[in-house]
Amino acid sequence: MSHKAVALKEEGNKYFQAGDYHRAETLYSQAITKDPTSPPLYTNRAMSRLHLHHHDPCIADCQAALALSPHNMKAHYLLASAQLALHRPNEALASALTAYDLCLETGSASTANVAGLVLMAKKGRWERGERERRRGRGELLKECEDWVREGEEREVQGLEGRWEVGDREGEEEREAVFERGRRKREELRSVFALADPVNLGRREVPDYLIDSISFTIMHDPVITKSGNSYDRATLMEHLKRSHTDPLTREPLTWQDLRPNLALKQACDEFLAENGWAVDW
Repeated sequence: MSHKAVALKEEGNKYFQAGDYHRAETLYSQAITKDPTSPPLYTNRAMSRLHLHHHDPCIADCQAALALSPHNMKAHYLLASAQLALHRPNEALASALTAYDLCLETGSASTANVAGLVLMAKKGRWERGERERRRGRGELLKECEDWVREGEEREVQGLEGRWEVGDREGEEEREAVFERGRRKREELRSVFALADPVNLGRREVPDYLIDSISFTIMHDPVITKSGNSYDRATLMEHLKRSHTDPLTREPLTWQDLRPNLALKQACDEFLAENGWAVDW
């Protein structure tokens, strides 16, 4: 990386840390013109654009970084985040899984965060299917949900005129609008589910039943010394590659594993009433 590009990058980092993502984006762009072959410049700008909710440009930066460095974990992670924000959960899941595999290979400290993103992508994929299932049986629910989303957009647009760069209060107001909208949609779904529990009931696997390696419901959970639980089969496969806990990176061998009997009972009881979860 050229000296000028490094200087622009470091200045951009200062503005990013201060919450001025617009200025940081501009400086990273200037750095890229000085050195268009540096993957970190693209991922830094992608991070700024993600914070600015400029998701398509963020994706373009991630793709540029990956063209230069295909195994760039940060680029895959940011790509997944932007894809999920654009309601493209299948693409987000593929990108997040790639990032997760790279974390395991390198022993990255970001493994837990990436694993959380994988679960969010899987939830997004399931929820999209759930919306389609419910909407196919209730156009009124669709109209109500869309009405709530339109209200959110109008309210956010009204707030944007009062925002300034790095305005924390404005960002908090925006998040509050989306939180209110989410609660309204959840309440709508609850009302419709009560009216038609068979066709409109929400189907979801609780997070604590999901294995953090395969991201599927556990069949034979075991617990490690650090207190994390995994499905035995997937953890044993992991231990063939690395004698560490997948999340904490602490030393781990198969002799350290103990059956999590309470969690196994919970998994068995859930599957007994929700057979569809096997294919989740």
